[in-house]
Amino acid sequence: MAASHIFRIMFVNQGKVYEVYARRVGHGDLFGFIEVEELVFGERSSVVLDPSEERIKGEFAGVKRTFLPLHSVLRIDEVKKQGVSKITALDAGANVAQFPMPLYSPPTGEKK
Repeated sequence: MAASHIFRIMFVNQGKVYEVYARRVGHGDLFGFIEVEELVFGERSSVVLDPSEERIKGEFAGVKRTFLPLHSVLRIDEVKKQGVSKITALDAGANVAQFPMPLYSPPTGEKK
């Protein structure tokens, strides 16, 4: 039996860094997007609830598959076990930054 894979995906959305866990990640059918399926969140078996995880769980409630713009993805890691999904503020002094240019540039001139 094959081992189950868990991927940690970190991406930037509206000035915040999102960290989510999923079972399937791929390039998808949309050009310039990463396809993330089967999002995994912690179970509600414990009495203590993490408000940041509840917030991200609520934001992705009912989502079967999401497409992330390629330029917003910071990193994708394959991990052995699932951690806590969270949303953190983007630190202006951090060493992580997005590419400042578009993925592709439109043609400059029109051919006649």
